[in-house]
This record gives sequence, C-alpha cells and structure tokens, in this order.
Amino acid sequence: MFYEPKNGHGLSHNPFNAVVSPRPIGWISTRGADGHDNLAPYSFFNAVAYDPPQVMFSSVSVKPDRDNTKDSVSHIRETGVFAVNIVEYASKDVMNQTSGTWDKATDEFELAGVAKAECNAISCPRVGNAPATLECKLTQIVQLPGAANFAVFGEVVGVHLRDDCMNDGLFDVTKFGVLARMGYQDYAVVREVFSMPRPVVN
Repeated sequence: MFYEPKNGHGLSHNPFNAVVSPRPIGWISTRGADGHDNLAPYSFFNAVAYDPPQVMFSSVSVKPDRDNTKDSVSHIRETGVFAVNIVEYASKDVMNQTSGTWDKATDEFELAGVAKAECNAISCPRVGNAPATLECKLTQIVQLPGAANFAVFGEVVGVHLRDDCMNDGLFDVTKFGVLARMGYQDYAVVREVFSMPRPVVN
C-alpha cells in the first residue's frame, strides 16, 4: 500500500511509529526552577553527534497545566540542563508508570518508586540504578512543524555507567536488556548482538 500522511492512512492505527522502530528510549529527568523533579520517557530520542557527544529528544504533545508543551521541556527551558537515563527491561513497569500525564507538581520518582540520585556535573536528579545516565546541558530547542513538536538538543557533560553493565572495558547492553520502543503499545528488548567490521577503503 501507499499513503500520503496528509490524507490519512486508512488503517486502524497509525503505522508510522511501527515503521521507524525499534527506537531507544530516553528516560528524561529534570528539575524545575521551583525545585520540582520530573521523570518521563521519550521514544523520539537518539544520539546525534560524537565529538562533543550530543543527544536529542522530541516532545510531541501538550499537558493542560503547561503552556504548549510538557513538564520536561518546560523545566529545561528554565534551567538549561537535563539527564538521559537508559531503561533496562527490569524497569519497564516503573518506566511506564512515569509516562502518565501527571500533574506538574508530581514527582514521578516518588510516584513510581524509582531510586533517585543527584547528577555530578549539573543540578538535576537522575535514576540512581539506571544502567547508564547522560548528564546534559541544553544547546538548543527547535520548534518543529506541528502544534506542540519541540526537539531538545543537549551536549553530554557527564556519563554514569553501572559497574555490572561493563564487560572487558565495553558497555554491554546484553548485561541488562536495554528496552526499546516499537509501534502501537509494543516494546522490544535487546538480548543478542553481533559485530561487523566496516569495509576498508584504500
């Protein structure tokens, strides 16, 4: 089949997220200027540059108690920092709990019983037992086409790696089963990897 998104897809559910999958999940933690902490997962997330290391995530919906965006973006606008926490399979249920559109005063760490720790290089909370956390300073927020689409870019200024996720000096995602987002209400977990060297061009 072929369809143009502007004309609709004619299916029972939008297939776009299923086509662009699996996607890594950025479990974004922030602290507002008022001191309230927030934790929410975003599947429009990825690394975008290596030197200096940079990441991005996109927020694509609105909460009624925030002006044209969600808590995470609002906090980052105020403070200029955020943390990206990597989600393991064992945390799938508490991660899902933090995805709700809770009141802006709600601390999702407390709501879902997620261990909280302080970041080292920025003033921001992080998931204390996450396999990895990237501490980030905001570089720019880009408003994308659409009513509430904001892409948030940040430079990674600090990295936490959990000791039991290391294997001979390598960060090994099979040690914890990194969680990924699929389409619809589906998720995937990485339990097997393989390596391929790049071709050598003379």
